[in-house]
Amino acid sequence: MRNLGILWILYGLLRFVVALGVFLSSGTLTVMWGALLTRVPKPVTLMDLFHLFLIFVIILSIAAGIVSIMAGLALMSGGPSARKLGLLAAFFGLINGPLGIALGAYTLVVLVPANLRSA
Repeated sequence: MRNLGILWILYGLLRFVVALGVFLSSGTLTVMWGALLTRVPKPVTLMDLFHLFLIFVIILSIAAGIVSIMAGLALMSGGPSARKLGLLAAFFGLINGPLGIALGAYTLVVLVPANLRSA
């Protein structure tokens, strides 16, 4: 479980880097999205939705980072909440890209008991 905990901590730090990257490049992303909206009937509404989407991505990345680091620390310590936090981190990982899918799927295989998998 120690190695799995280390991987979740590293993944949590990566999610913070992604959130920072989206935040720092939001101006460029807005300009690029705005260039696509030149021939749309209601560009202001779509631009507002795009900004809400950017905020959602940043919040999701930060939440996934926090949960991942907490799960990693719990898995390393072997505490009573390690399984619950690990499963929650696996859920966040499954919705956050290829690396998260791989780590989340592996975590589910490790943390879900064998008798539940065979049922």
